[in-house]
Amino acid sequence: MNRRQFITSSAAVSGGLVGSHFANANDESKAAKKATPKSGARISNPIAVSTYSFWHFDPKERMPVDKCIDHAGEMGFDAVELLEVQMHRRDNAYIRELKKRALVNGLALCGMSTHQGFVNPDKTYRMRNIEKTTASLELAYKLGIPTIRVNTGRWRTSKNFDELMKNRGIEPPKKGYTDDDAYPWVIDAYGQLAKEAEKLGIVMGLENHWGLGLTPEGVLKVVNGVNSPWLQVTLDTGNFLEDPYDRLKMLAPKAVFVQAKTYYGGGVWYSLDLDYDRIAKILRDVKYKGYISLEFEGKENARTAIPKSLALLRNAFSA
Repeated sequence: MNRRQFITSSAAVSGGLVGSHFANANDESKAAKKATPKSGARISNPIAVSTYSFWHFDPKERMPVDKCIDHAGEMGFDAVELLEVQMHRRDNAYIRELKKRALVNGLALCGMSTHQGFVNPDKTYRMRNIEKTTASLELAYKLGIPTIRVNTGRWRTSKNFDELMKNRGIEPPKKGYTDDDAYPWVIDAYGQLAKEAEKLGIVMGLENHWGLGLTPEGVLKVVNGVNSPWLQVTLDTGNFLEDPYDRLKMLAPKAVFVQAKTYYGGGVWYSLDLDYDRIAKILRDVKYKGYISLEFEGKENARTAIPKSLALLRNAFSA
């Protein structure tokens, strides 16, 4: 059985109890060894999973990140990306527990997604978000995490997130302002934060998200405006709702982390039929060898959808 046949077969039987994933992971490891060059060099990007993906296990109870780490280990991932707002504790004892849990599961803590916003004319508001992001950098340092996902923020003129998604992520600026007013606010904030990131040795990755990060041009305007090696790009495969491949290609050279979305069962707000073979080639062409972190965002039960997503990404990024 060749690798592609194996991956397809694994995806088809990946439902069932989490415990069954141990066997799948062992089989996949054997297949990977057969495909590895004689030198023993790694031929694929390491595949991580965001703890965000596991929130779908039980919508009534947001799964704590320590349990997500255990599930990620059982399913055969290489690493875990933490969603900061999902952490119900941040004390030193819990941080030590998370690091130990990752170790015994054979996982790296490879990234952390954070939230902040600087698209606001109120300087005090922006300063609070600088302080918040500095605290996120310090938390990542304690956890031994090398990169954090950051955002530009948005105008928040939409009634809610559902309305924002209905409008394809586009929202008007606050009355009396334009996007051109906001770029200097964001660039100034990340200019300050880049100095803090350098002290801690943590790279910030600005995500193509909503707000000023809605377009690749917007992301690059901020990153190039700050002009620091400590602010690069977190590339999200699912946040360009139109013409994704050309836009992903624009950002790929500056990517330090990649978030890969899947939508098994149909997306909550939208679904994209993403060609991961094509995306993998875009990243190979710029010699990206870093993490691919799964963000499952579909309606299917996560117990079956996450292993299928892992198989999909392993296949695409091992070509």
